[in-house]
Amino acid sequence: MKPKIVVLGAGISGHTAAMNLKHNLKNKAEVIVVSPNSKYQWVPSNIWVGIGAMKPEQVYFELAPVYSKLGIEFKQAKALSIHPEGDAGESKPYVTIEYTAGARAGEKEKVYFDYLINATGPKLNFSATPGLGPETGNTTSICSYNHADHAWKELQKVIEKAKKGEKQKVLIGLGHGGCTCQGAAVEYTMNVASLIYDLDLMDYIDVTYITNEMDLGDLGLGGAYVKNNGYITHTKNIIRSMFSEYGVDWIKRASVYKVERGKVYYETYEGEEKTVEYDFAMLIPPFSGVGITAVGPNEEDYTDKLFKPNGLMIVDADYSSGQKPYHEWSGEDWPKKLQNPTYENIFAVGIAFAPPHPISMPNKTKSGRPLTPAPPRTGMPSAVMAHATALNIAEWILEGKPSFRHKASMAELASICIVSINYGFRGIAGSMSVYPTIPDFKKYPDFGRDIKYTIGEVGSAGHWFKWLMHYLFLYKAKAKPFWYLIPD
Repeated sequence: MKPKIVVLGAGISGHTAAMNLKHNLKNKAEVIVVSPNSKYQWVPSNIWVGIGAMKPEQVYFELAPVYSKLGIEFKQAKALSIHPEGDAGESKPYVTIEYTAGARAGEKEKVYFDYLINATGPKLNFSATPGLGPETGNTTSICSYNHADHAWKELQKVIEKAKKGEKQKVLIGLGHGGCTCQGAAVEYTMNVASLIYDLDLMDYIDVTYITNEMDLGDLGLGGAYVKNNGYITHTKNIIRSMFSEYGVDWIKRASVYKVERGKVYYETYEGEEKTVEYDFAMLIPPFSGVGITAVGPNEEDYTDKLFKPNGLMIVDADYSSGQKPYHEWSGEDWPKKLQNPTYENIFAVGIAFAPPHPISMPNKTKSGRPLTPAPPRTGMPSAVMAHATALNIAEWILEGKPSFRHKASMAELASICIVSINYGFRGIAGSMSVYPTIPDFKKYPDFGRDIKYTIGEVGSAGHWFKWLMHYLFLYKAKAKPFWYLIPD
């Protein structure tokens, strides 16, 4: 019998894992992908959908034809529960899934596995802040292509009013004190601000950035010192200068706790409860696990063996480190194998794994509301983690024993971030590379990171690189010829 590898999720991390598993194992294993969505989306380009520069169909494609070409089985379904020890009738582990489309919608099935990769990504937890979100709340989002398309439609209403001479207020940022993805919020802010500049509406539309960061440029990374042309500066200075150039105001140290139509309520670090009004708001929600449970062989609740209370999967991290003071945290706390310590055949990559602690210094408001950006684990880190995990599983199968030659600790990986500013021939971008992602002040006492590889600049090169990445990574994700030669 060929070993079965089940991948939950078909986003950047899940899709990367599945493609590399099949590429390395060929017909020596079955690869099954379970995803409730029929489409793959290149999430970084949702920013451009949100300003009308791209259509939604330019950032997604159907998964089924790609998986059929590669020989990967695709089930459009959501995972409900993991049974790591099987059940009373059979000891083989399986996942219970429920189909989400077509004639089988609502039908449940057991999918058996020898290896499991949890790459489900996040649940967009809009409900953590009352009134937040596009479906049941009062704000927009850019976390998916359909959300971004809705944001653009709402933004156009503000633009049309401004063209008639009506003053408008745009608010962009983070909708909860524990949010991540500050980089995406900054990027959308800059794209909206540059669009307003190009339309010559700066006198009629005020743009404000609201964030849970203690200072601009934290980005959930604890901030970074970057080198450019022989000079070293902090990311806060880069973002402050970008905002100032385009007339963007900012509110930092804000823990948003309620949203009403036209008004956002937040508490400051000092404990002041304030409000800010808006005509258009795009606020990113906090992330949590998607809600999969774990079940024992006799229907026992095994969820706490696989998941933290926030629904993210337990891996080989030092979770006790989160109870230590911030200055005692270390890159050694972070997982290297991304493997569950109880069940060695279960892994989690991307946003699906539970980090041992934040990267930024944790803070709270006076009333106890969070002011701590969650660790960013999207984009490049997600793909690199998925690729390494796929290679480790493939070598385990081919060699008959685990070797874990491929490590994917965020304490050993670089992260590259490109903040586009506008779209088209006149676009520029802020580009930044940090190495390592988790700062290590013991190894790099001056800046916490290797300043030779922690660099940044604002210019046209980053813009064209991001534009190239859009097409290059969609080419790769579609498994076009020699896709495997394109780096993560």
